[in-house]
Amino acid sequence: MGILRIRGGNRLKGETWIQGSKNGALPILAASLLAEGESEIVGCPRLSDIDAAMQILRELGCRAKRQEDRVLVSGAGLSRSEIPSGLMQKMRSSVIFLGPLLARTGEVTLSLPGGCELGPRPVDLHLGAMRALGAEVEERGGCITVRASRLKGGKVYLRFPSVGATENTMLAAAGAMGKTTIINAAREPEIVELAEFLKAMGFPVSGAGTALITVEGRGRAGNTVHRVWPDRIAAATCLSAAASAGGEVRLLRVCPEHLGSVLSVLSQMGARIGVEGDSIRIRAERLKAPGPVLTEPYPGFPTDAQPPMMAACLRAEGISVFVENIFESRFHHASELCRMGADIRTEGRTAVIIGHRPLYGAEMTAHDLRGGAALAVAALAAEGESRIAGLDYVDRGYEDLARTLRDLGAEAERVEE
Repeated sequence: MGILRIRGGNRLKGETWIQGSKNGALPILAASLLAEGESEIVGCPRLSDIDAAMQILRELGCRAKRQEDRVLVSGAGLSRSEIPSGLMQKMRSSVIFLGPLLARTGEVTLSLPGGCELGPRPVDLHLGAMRALGAEVEERGGCITVRASRLKGGKVYLRFPSVGATENTMLAAAGAMGKTTIINAAREPEIVELAEFLKAMGFPVSGAGTALITVEGRGRAGNTVHRVWPDRIAAATCLSAAASAGGEVRLLRVCPEHLGSVLSVLSQMGARIGVEGDSIRIRAERLKAPGPVLTEPYPGFPTDAQPPMMAACLRAEGISVFVENIFESRFHHASELCRMGADIRTEGRTAVIIGHRPLYGAEMTAHDLRGGAALAVAALAAEGESRIAGLDYVDRGYEDLARTLRDLGAEAERVEE
């Protein structure tokens, strides 16, 4: 069993490169199903979720292999349209394969996805979008079968700007006849990145980054090379680590424009932020509690950055308030942080943090991906050694969190026990 050991109380000083985006790479891997040629995805992070996606592609008959920092996928051998339940359970975003697989084969059978327990993540938005493009949906015994001999472009209205549903609709629309318009689409950077990949494949896409996206189907899906954009949540985690431990660090190969809401909260806390090209420098000394932090769809504060930012606020003077508007159960990390001496009170979707209390090293367990990162961020400010278990969750989104923290000057190591 992997354990992350962190000895806290040391100010950070150092720099690190930000890994490729998990949430950007996964839909691009799914999009590779649309081409019979080869897709080369450069800068693809080494994560268990990426491994699971590659395993799904191979199970479907495609070729998927890694060569150092790149993943090569060929959809020429696609021969199956059913994703085994065991693979669906490995990650929450596995439903992203629905759209492109339906477009290529005309029929898909899958079960509900697994991954972190953050509360319900219904797939009804995804299924409703497929119906709007002419598909029939049958649900039986925990399995979902979606059929469409020929997808047709149309208007798809999303009652909530879901990132996954927007991506799935874009991917299905690329294989449909005619033009599809997505209304109330998600605006996250990962949507824009997927649109760039689809355009490189030969599918016309416009409006990505706005609430109205159009996709022209039945384009030319040729060989494509794409470099994955930097991971904005990994960057937010490193920024939170600097705020928690104090000191000065520099992040390299990052997209500052994707982190506006995170940088705003850190600035409110008194951190000094410097942006130069694709790098961010943060200096954190004495911090104060920010105004209420409400998670919202982009460009609002990202739900994935909420746990590590909450951990950083443990060091801030005053009372911090977080309101979680995306997932129902995203405060699992709060009880673990209290093992260190934190004063966090939660009720429903609201968490109140009484900051600037002494923290002490403790044994903790990660219960989800970003919650695990929060425990590491808090451990940097604690006196003594902390031991964090449950690293299977952390491995889903961070290439090597211990190494990254060491790059920033922390005492951190991963050990197997």
